[in-house]
Formats: sequence, structure tokens, C-alpha cells
Amino acid sequence: MEALKEKANLLRQSLEKSQVTTEKMMAAFNTFDRRRSTLDAAIRPIQKIMPDMMRCHDNVSKSLKRTEGIINQFDHIREVEVVIFKGPSEDLDGFIEAMDQLLQISQFFNSLKSYIISESTLLHVNRLLDDATKLAETEFKKMLTALSKPVDPMSLSNCLPSKANAHAVLTADLDDSSNSSRKDELETNNSQEAPAYKLPTLISPRYIPQLHNLAIRLVLLGHHMQCLNIYRDARANALQQTLHVLGVPRKDELHKMQWDIIEAKCPHWIEVMQKSVKLLFAGERKLCDEVLEGIEKPFLDRCFVEATSSSLATLLNFGEAVVKIKKMPDKLFMLLDVYEPMCELQPEMEAMFVSNERNELMQWFLVRTRLVTVSAEILLGFRELVLKDSTSVFPEGSVHPLSSYTMNYLKFLLDYQDVLTQLLLEYKTGDQEEGLQFGPLILRILQVLQSNVEAKSKHYKDQGQSHLFLMNNIHYMVTSVRKTEVAKKLLGDDWIQRQRRVVQLNANQYKRVSWAKVLESVSSQGLLLSSGGSSNTMENAVSTASKDVIKERFKSFNTQFEELYHRQCLWKVHEPELRESVRLSVAELLIPAYRSFIQRFGPMVENSKSKYIKYSPEDIERMLGELFEGKAPGQDYCFIVNRPLIGY
Repeated sequence: MEALKEKANLLRQSLEKSQVTTEKMMAAFNTFDRRRSTLDAAIRPIQKIMPDMMRCHDNVSKSLKRTEGIINQFDHIREVEVVIFKGPSEDLDGFIEAMDQLLQISQFFNSLKSYIISESTLLHVNRLLDDATKLAETEFKKMLTALSKPVDPMSLSNCLPSKANAHAVLTADLDDSSNSSRKDELETNNSQEAPAYKLPTLISPRYIPQLHNLAIRLVLLGHHMQCLNIYRDARANALQQTLHVLGVPRKDELHKMQWDIIEAKCPHWIEVMQKSVKLLFAGERKLCDEVLEGIEKPFLDRCFVEATSSSLATLLNFGEAVVKIKKMPDKLFMLLDVYEPMCELQPEMEAMFVSNERNELMQWFLVRTRLVTVSAEILLGFRELVLKDSTSVFPEGSVHPLSSYTMNYLKFLLDYQDVLTQLLLEYKTGDQEEGLQFGPLILRILQVLQSNVEAKSKHYKDQGQSHLFLMNNIHYMVTSVRKTEVAKKLLGDDWIQRQRRVVQLNANQYKRVSWAKVLESVSSQGLLLSSGGSSNTMENAVSTASKDVIKERFKSFNTQFEELYHRQCLWKVHEPELRESVRLSVAELLIPAYRSFIQRFGPMVENSKSKYIKYSPEDIERMLGELFEGKAPGQDYCFIVNRPLIGY
């Protein structure tokens, strides 16, 4: 119980303490309520102005931040200014970075035009930009000029394909029919894959990024024309020096050159033209694209065109000099040698020179058009020259120089068939809507040659020689055509067969006209008289023939044969097979008749046989084998005549 009482007392004391604490807390709460009311009354005005205070705080923060940014920009200006004043020579990358920072600073202050300080700061920044741009121009010019050197010819040659075939050039004499066919060579070359060219290194790749950075900044800062002029002058000068090293003459030098020197330089010019387009111009296009990468294409194209146009003009000066030649047939092939590579290179030129006006290619087109016109006029004029040629015939009656020259000329024309076909299709005159066709033109030249040869044959007083002359020349035409597959295909078998019949006809006419009287001398006609019987025996024939008539016949044969023999030994059949064929045909006609005549009537002059029968059939056969050699009997030299070409 005592324990319970003690616990009860403790509980009571705790309750009393709790009550006292509660009373104190209530008093405190009452005090706090009174203070809170007072505080609320005091804070209520502050709450009303709090939004304005917050806005003011934000504005102050922003102003401090903007001020800090402006202060930083002024620090950047001071830093950049130091780099700009040092110039680009020591640290080009740092200089480029400084220019970029200036541009950013300029843009920054342009966005703060409401600030009073911005205007004066922009003026200062723009002055720095102007100074930096002028320094960049100077550096760009210095670097590009120093790096733009002429290309070494040896290094340029190393860029050519290792197995590239040399360009075929006509250097042989037109009368040399033993030259190999240019057509076969071209067909062999065309059957191979196009050779690969390695572009030359015009400027070391290590400097390209630096040049590119300078060029981009110049254009970005509005100095387009300054950039263009610097690039054009440096690269154009390097190209011109390269052409000079390669041996391309200047325009004033060409005017002083004799034609034979220009002609001798033509193969070299063709080679340089190919190198220029495929290596130099293509290399310049690549360099321009790399240095000016990122700049709008019309400006880039203009830089390339202006850098190369003067060199292109220098190259084409040679073509202009060539088309001013005197229009002679033997000059045609050089014109074709110039025209052909221009045709081949034109697609590449058009791909590189892509400016809108295309003025840079106008000279190219003009030279090519002029080549077409002059070449076609020479070819058409050649037909007229063949038709009107008035050179005289020669005593031996062999192949006339006109025939050999014309057929050799046609041989070379056929070698250029593809080029001439294209050229003639391009050639149009005022009254001609379509170009000319190569095949019909060749056929017309052959026709006028045959007409001229027929006219020349009439100059021979001896009709037999006239036919022999025709036989010789037309056979030469046929043989020349048959030796060339291109000509055979172009003219066809019908043309060849027709002309062979003409050759045979003239050979027959020659035998008939030349040997008719000789054959009459050994003919029995008029010597065998009828004795009234049904048949005449040999004895009756001999008995009825007068010895005097027989003697006259033998004398007549000897005289006429000797005269023909001495005359026709001087005549000439140039082609050995034809010569032997004509001899054989004469022998087959004459020797049997002569042998028969001797057998029949030889006994009547037995007592004076050596006087009247001067030649045995074997002698006749041997002597016929000496005909048509172009030399006198028993002489070892040929009949020599200076043979000019067509009468120019």
C-alpha cells in the first residue's frame, strides 16, 4: 500500500507540473498571437512591394551578367589586337583564329546597338578587321605567289600513263606506199582501255588548308575581287611559265616563224595540248576546288577560268596559225592532226570550263570550226586539182605521177577515215543543210582521176601506147584499192570488178592496135590461091605463092617487129606481174603465127634465109621478154624523168 501511495503521490505531482506547463504554454501562445498580429501588420506593406523588388533583383543580375560579358569582350579585343598587330607571318593559325574572334565580337556588338558604347567599339573592331583583311590579302598573295611555280617537264611526263601510245603523226612522203597504216595503229589503240592520268601536284598539300583559310576569310569579309585577282595572277603566271618551259611559242613568236618551222612543231604542240588539258588544266581545276572549297560555285568557276584562260589562248594561237596555211593538199594531214585531238579533248574542256557565258571556250570552238572549214575546202579543192591537172605525159607511158600521187593521197585519207567522216559531217555551207559524206567524196576523186587519165591518154600519137597507158594507170588504181581493206570495203567489189574489166579491155586494145600489122605480115591471107580442087595442099600453097611476095612479107615482118621492139622496149609497165602478163599475151598471139609462117613459107627463101628470116621463134620470144622495161634494148639503165607532183 505504501508503495501504491508513493506512486500515487508521484503521479499527482506529475499532473500538477503538467498543468503548470500547459498554463505557461497557453500564455506563451497568447503572447505569440499578439506578436504575430503585430508582425502581420508590419509585413503586409512589404508583401505588396515584393514583386517589384524581385524584378529589380533580376534586372540587376542580368545587368551584372551583361556587363561581365561586355567586359570580357573588351578583354578579347585587347588580346586579339595584339595578335593582329603581329601579323600572320609568325602564327598564321593564330592570326586566322583572331580574325574569327573579331568577327564574333563584331556580331556581338551589332546585337547591342542600343548601348552607347557599342557604336564606338564597333568602329574600333571594324578598323581592326580592315587591318586584318589587308594583312590576310598580303599573306595570301605572298604564299600563293611563292608556291605557284612552273611544273617541271620531267615530273609532268611522269604523270602520263606508263603504257600510253605515242600520237601518230604523218611524217612520210606521200609517194612512199610502204609506210605502215595509221588506221591499224588507231584501231589497236582504241581496243585498249583508256590510259589513266595522274594529276601533277601543283602546290604541296600541306599548304592547301592555309590558303583555303585565307581565301575563305577574304571572301567572307567581302574581298571577292581581291581574292580573285590574287588567285588569277599567281596561277596564270605559273601556267604560262610552264607552257614556256614546254616550248609553246608566244603569239608574236608565231608570227615570225616560217611555215616549215610551224609544221615541224605541230607534233610537239599536239603533245603539249594533251598534257595541258589532261594534266595542267585538270590539276588547276582540282587545286581551285580545294583552295576555294565552300565558296559559291559561280565564283569558284570564275577563278578557275580566269587562271587558265590566258594559257588556253596561248595554246590556241598555234591552232590559229595552222589554219592560216596556204590551202595545198599536203597540208591537210597536219590540219587533221590538230583537229583530231581537239575533238577528243573537247568533252573534258566543256566539263572544266562550266561558266555561264562560256567565253573562254569561244576561241576553242572558233579554231575547231576554222579547221573544219579549211580542211574541207582543201579536200574539195583536191578533187578539182585532180580534174584540172594538165601535167604532160611521159614517153614510157607508165603510171602517171598524177595517178601515183592521187592514190597515195587517198591511202592517207583512208587512214584518217573516222576523223574525216566527222569533219565532213560538221562542214556546212550556206546552201547546204547537211554535211558531206566521206565515201561518195572518195569515189568522186577516183572518177575525176580516171577522167583525167583518159584525157591524157589521147596525148600519145601511138594508139597502142595510149591503151597501154590507160591499162597501166587503171590497173594501178585497182591494185592500190585492193591493197587496202578499208578502200575495198568502202568502194566494194563491184567497183573493183568494173575497173578490172577496163584494164583487160585496154590490154586487148593495145594488142590489137600495136600488133595487127605485124600479124598481117605473117598471115597466109592472100598467099594461098585456089587451084580448082576441093582442097589446097601445102605444096600447092607454096607453088602458088610468089617468092617475091614471100620475101616482102618476111622483110615487112622484120622491119615492123624491129620498130615495135625498139619502141616498146622504151615503154614501161610498172607492175611486174602485169608486165609479164602483157608479154605473154603478145607472145601467145605472135609466136604461133610466126612459127607457122616460117614452116609454110620458109623453104621458098631457103637460099637467102639469113637475109629474110632474121629471127627464130625463140629469138622473138626472148625479145618480147625485154619489152616494157622503160630502157633501150641492151641498156642497163631505165628511162629517167623528173616527175613533179600535181602542177602547183
